[in-house]
Amino acid sequence: MANAHPSNRHHDDNRLKKDFANRGIDGNTNGNGYNYNNANGDSMTRLRTAGSINIPPDLFENLYLAPKSRVKGELRNTFGNPTPIALVGFLLSLTPLSCDLMGWRGAGGNGAASTGVFFFFGGMLMILGSIGEWIIGNTFPFVVFGTFGAFWATFGATLVPWFNAYGAYVTNPTIAATWMGNPGNPAGLQVPAFNASFAFFLVFMGMICLVFLICSLRTNIVFFVIFSTLVCAFACLAGAYFNLALASDNATDAAAATRARGLVVAGGAFVFVTSLAGWYLFLAIMLASLDFPWQVPVGDLSTLIKGASERRGGVSGGVAGDEDV
Repeated sequence: MANAHPSNRHHDDNRLKKDFANRGIDGNTNGNGYNYNNANGDSMTRLRTAGSINIPPDLFENLYLAPKSRVKGELRNTFGNPTPIALVGFLLSLTPLSCDLMGWRGAGGNGAASTGVFFFFGGMLMILGSIGEWIIGNTFPFVVFGTFGAFWATFGATLVPWFNAYGAYVTNPTIAATWMGNPGNPAGLQVPAFNASFAFFLVFMGMICLVFLICSLRTNIVFFVIFSTLVCAFACLAGAYFNLALASDNATDAAAATRARGLVVAGGAFVFVTSLAGWYLFLAIMLASLDFPWQVPVGDLSTLIKGASERRGGVSGGVAGDEDV
């Protein structure tokens, strides 16, 4: 910069004084006491801190799906946000399944065509996202993503004949002989015990979603919509399998079979609404993570419903001012 204007050089000198005047003199210095050995490291420090931004509670809510809380360390500065990748796994598993359940364009089979999707998108990506949330200290998303990651892996395994989830219920030797002892005898899908047993799994998935629904009152409106529709969907699907058990037990009970079909479609409709809310939330998170000039509101509830620590005047677990992320 040999041709720099004198006023620019004077400005640069002032900036260097601001950065280095209070540092101790060790190593090579010039006549004014500047320590040039530390100049490069200090400049890198300024670059790193320039990448940190103050995130208010509503934007934090967009990014992490949890009320803003104090955590030790700099893990949120070190690692990327794991929430979007977990949402991708959830949405690419649930949205096609909802279309299958409603029978759109001739789809069906309880999502058997998407078995690989359930394992590698729903199971793997959501569990990886759960581990990421755990690392950076976001307990609620960690539990939610881990629960649904395990759910998708379980659902996918039920559809794989090798796991013999339904084939194990074929106890009639004559029927079992038609499958030559191989696992996954499809006749098990018609056994009342299998349908009733699987229905109980859906009942308790609905119960855990009810717990998540209550907890979501401290997150945002979109999360609340997601869990409220999931509770309804699991209730419908559990009712469908209970009715399938009745229809399988009594072949003349046509009303039970009709109810089962209607409940499957209703469950598919509810999870389709869940998917729409999830896609909206995914868009909001991606826009916020890229610092778009406009944001998609998700209806922050963390400041509307005060946390217990905030009510006591503490800061350890509640929303307590801005935080560098």
